[in-house]
Amino acid sequence: MIRKKVAMVGAFAVGKTSLVQRFVSGIFSDRYLTTVGVRIDKKDLEVDGRLLSLILWDLQGEDELHTVRMTHLRGSAGLLFVADGTRASTLDTALRLAAEAVAQCGVLPSLLLINKCDVRDRWEVTDARLDELRAGGWQLLETSAQSGLQVEAAFAALGRAMLRG
Repeated sequence: MIRKKVAMVGAFAVGKTSLVQRFVSGIFSDRYLTTVGVRIDKKDLEVDGRLLSLILWDLQGEDELHTVRMTHLRGSAGLLFVADGTRASTLDTALRLAAEAVAQCGVLPSLLLINKCDVRDRWEVTDARLDELRAGGWQLLETSAQSGLQVEAAFAALGRAMLRG
């Protein structure tokens, strides 16, 4: 089995922990759980007929008091940058963190997840902005940790990219 470290990176309260819980355990909780430092989970999956063990590093979210420790990214084979569609500022944070990650680790397989698509009518992130990011080369998916929409697809897509890379 191939083991790969994946780091979940983004602003505070974008749904990183909820996405991991949905992927690993198939559950969603309305209760907010603040990640302090890093939380590590594991999930095995099959991607294109190959077994892949993902070691998921759910990093503490960035806010005005806490910054993401780029040292936690060392050894990562892939990165998931997460933004909350209802807060446009979290997309700016995710993109800035992506640039910092490239400076720290080089270019790694990565995806941009715009979370909370179950409440898309409340989004501040516009379709025009998403189209601009796609045109700029970002592979992005609209996810919902609450409903599970695109969660499995996101991890499988990153797994596929890591196996190619």
